[in-house]
Amino acid sequence: MPDADKILLLVRTTLLTFNDALQTGNFTVRRDMGAPGFREANTAARLAQAFAPFAAQGVDLSAVAIAAPQLTEVPVLEGPRQMLHLKGYFPGQPLQIDFEILYEPVANRWRLFGLSANAVPPHAALPTAKTPSGVPASPPAGKSK
Repeated sequence: MPDADKILLLVRTTLLTFNDALQTGNFTVRRDMGAPGFREANTAARLAQAFAPFAAQGVDLSAVAIAAPQLTEVPVLEGPRQMLHLKGYFPGQPLQIDFEILYEPVANRWRLFGLSANAVPPHAALPTAKTPSGVPASPPAGKSK
Protein backbone atom coordinates (compact mmCIF):
# COMPACT_ATOMS: atom_id res chain seq x y z
CA MET A 1 0.00 0.00 0.00
CA PRO A 2 1.43 3.40 -0.90
CA ASP A 3 1.84 5.87 1.95
CA ALA A 4 -0.34 8.99 2.37
CA ASP A 5 2.07 11.25 0.48
CA LYS A 6 2.22 8.88 -2.49
CA ILE A 7 -1.59 8.61 -2.59
CA LEU A 8 -1.89 12.40 -2.56
CA LEU A 9 0.65 12.66 -5.39
CA LEU A 10 -1.13 9.99 -7.45
CA VAL A 11 -4.54 11.65 -7.15
CA ARG A 12 -3.22 15.14 -7.86
CA THR A 13 -1.12 14.19 -10.88
CA THR A 14 -3.94 12.07 -12.32
CA LEU A 15 -6.49 14.87 -12.04
CA LEU A 16 -4.09 17.59 -13.21
CA THR A 17 -3.23 15.56 -16.31
CA PHE A 18 -6.97 15.00 -16.78
CA ASN A 19 -7.49 18.77 -16.44
CA ASP A 20 -4.88 19.42 -19.14
CA ALA A 21 -6.73 17.00 -21.41
CA LEU A 22 -10.05 18.71 -20.70
CA GLN A 23 -8.65 22.19 -21.32
CA THR A 24 -6.91 21.28 -24.58
CA GLY A 25 -9.27 18.60 -25.87
CA ASN A 26 -6.21 16.37 -26.31
CA PHE A 27 -6.39 13.13 -24.30
CA THR A 28 -3.28 11.56 -25.85
CA VAL A 29 -0.96 12.14 -22.87
CA ARG A 30 -3.61 11.02 -20.36
CA ARG A 31 -4.07 7.83 -22.37
CA ASP A 32 -0.36 7.22 -22.92
CA MET A 33 0.43 7.55 -19.20
CA GLY A 34 -2.07 4.82 -18.31
CA ALA A 35 -1.57 1.12 -17.66
CA PRO A 36 -1.33 -1.13 -20.72
CA GLY A 37 -4.94 -2.30 -20.26
CA PHE A 38 -6.13 1.30 -20.09
CA ARG A 39 -4.25 2.19 -23.30
CA GLU A 40 -5.58 -0.89 -25.10
CA ALA A 41 -9.19 -0.14 -24.10
CA ASN A 42 -9.11 3.58 -24.92
CA THR A 43 -8.11 5.76 -27.80
CA ALA A 44 -7.60 9.47 -27.17
CA ALA A 45 -10.78 10.10 -29.19
CA ARG A 46 -12.75 7.63 -27.06
CA LEU A 47 -11.61 9.37 -23.87
CA ALA A 48 -12.52 12.77 -25.29
CA GLN A 49 -15.98 11.44 -26.14
CA ALA A 50 -16.45 9.78 -22.75
CA PHE A 51 -15.57 12.98 -20.89
CA ALA A 52 -17.30 15.38 -23.30
CA PRO A 53 -20.14 16.12 -20.82
CA PHE A 54 -17.56 16.95 -18.15
CA ALA A 55 -15.63 19.18 -20.56
CA ALA A 56 -18.88 20.89 -21.62
CA GLN A 57 -19.36 22.04 -18.02
CA GLY A 58 -16.17 24.09 -18.38
CA VAL A 59 -14.81 22.74 -15.10
CA ASP A 60 -11.25 23.80 -14.24
CA LEU A 61 -9.52 21.25 -12.04
CA SER A 62 -6.35 23.28 -11.44
CA ALA A 63 -7.33 23.82 -7.78
CA VAL A 64 -6.50 20.17 -7.09
CA ALA A 65 -2.84 21.26 -7.15
CA ILE A 66 -3.32 22.92 -3.76
CA ALA A 67 -6.59 21.54 -2.36
CA ALA A 68 -6.56 18.47 -0.13
CA PRO A 69 -8.61 15.50 -1.34
CA GLN A 70 -10.99 13.87 1.11
CA LEU A 71 -11.16 10.10 0.76
CA THR A 72 -14.62 8.67 1.31
CA GLU A 73 -13.36 5.10 1.54
CA VAL A 74 -10.19 3.59 2.93
CA PRO A 75 -7.70 2.92 0.09
CA VAL A 76 -7.63 -0.78 -0.77
CA LEU A 77 -5.65 -3.16 -2.95
CA GLU A 78 -8.10 -5.25 -5.00
CA GLY A 79 -7.97 -8.48 -6.92
CA PRO A 80 -5.13 -10.72 -7.97
CA ARG A 81 -3.32 -7.82 -9.67
CA GLN A 82 -3.47 -5.79 -6.42
CA MET A 83 -4.95 -2.68 -8.04
CA LEU A 84 -5.13 0.40 -5.85
CA HIS A 85 -8.70 1.71 -5.51
CA LEU A 86 -9.19 5.32 -4.34
CA LYS A 87 -12.50 7.11 -3.91
CA GLY A 88 -13.14 10.62 -2.66
CA TYR A 89 -13.59 14.25 -3.57
CA PHE A 90 -11.92 17.64 -3.72
CA PRO A 91 -14.08 20.17 -1.85
CA GLY A 92 -15.01 23.30 -3.78
CA GLN A 93 -17.59 25.97 -4.47
CA PRO A 94 -19.86 26.05 -6.39
CA LEU A 95 -18.88 22.49 -7.34
CA GLN A 96 -16.76 19.80 -5.80
CA ILE A 97 -14.96 17.13 -7.79
CA ASP A 98 -15.91 13.56 -6.93
CA PHE A 99 -13.43 10.95 -8.14
CA GLU A 100 -12.91 7.23 -8.21
CA ILE A 101 -9.57 6.02 -9.50
CA LEU A 102 -8.09 2.59 -10.06
CA TYR A 103 -4.33 2.13 -10.46
CA GLU A 104 -2.46 -0.94 -11.64
CA PRO A 105 1.11 -1.65 -10.54
CA VAL A 106 3.29 -1.73 -13.68
CA ALA A 107 7.10 -2.00 -13.44
CA ASN A 108 7.10 -0.69 -9.85
CA ARG A 109 4.91 2.32 -10.73
CA TRP A 110 1.21 2.96 -10.24
CA ARG A 111 -0.44 3.47 -13.63
CA LEU A 112 -3.99 4.66 -14.26
CA PHE A 113 -6.37 1.80 -15.05
CA GLY A 114 -9.73 3.50 -14.50
CA LEU A 115 -11.03 7.01 -13.83
CA SER A 116 -14.42 8.40 -12.93
CA ALA A 117 -14.81 12.11 -12.17
CA ASN A 118 -17.88 14.27 -11.65
CA ALA A 119 -18.40 17.94 -10.82
CA VAL A 120 -21.30 18.06 -8.35
CA PRO A 121 -22.76 20.40 -5.73
CA PRO A 122 -20.82 20.11 -2.45
CA HIS A 123 -21.79 17.38 -0.01
CA ALA A 124 -22.52 18.28 3.59
CA ALA A 125 -19.32 18.58 5.60
CA LEU A 126 -18.43 15.34 7.32
CA PRO A 127 -15.80 14.63 9.96
CA THR A 128 -12.65 12.98 8.70
CA ALA A 129 -10.79 10.09 10.25
CA LYS A 130 -7.33 8.67 9.72
CA THR A 131 -7.14 5.46 7.74
CA PRO A 132 -4.55 2.81 8.55
CA SER A 133 -2.29 4.37 5.90
CA GLY A 134 -2.59 7.82 7.50
CA VAL A 135 -4.63 9.34 4.67
CA PRO A 136 -7.55 11.50 5.83
CA ALA A 137 -10.82 9.74 5.09
CA SER A 138 -14.42 10.59 5.73
CA PRO A 139 -17.55 8.44 5.70
CA PRO A 140 -19.30 8.03 2.32
CA ALA A 141 -21.29 11.11 1.42
CA GLY A 142 -24.07 11.78 -1.06
CA LYS A 143 -25.04 9.50 -3.90
CA SER A 144 -22.59 7.08 -5.39
CA LYS A 145 -21.71 7.44 -9.04
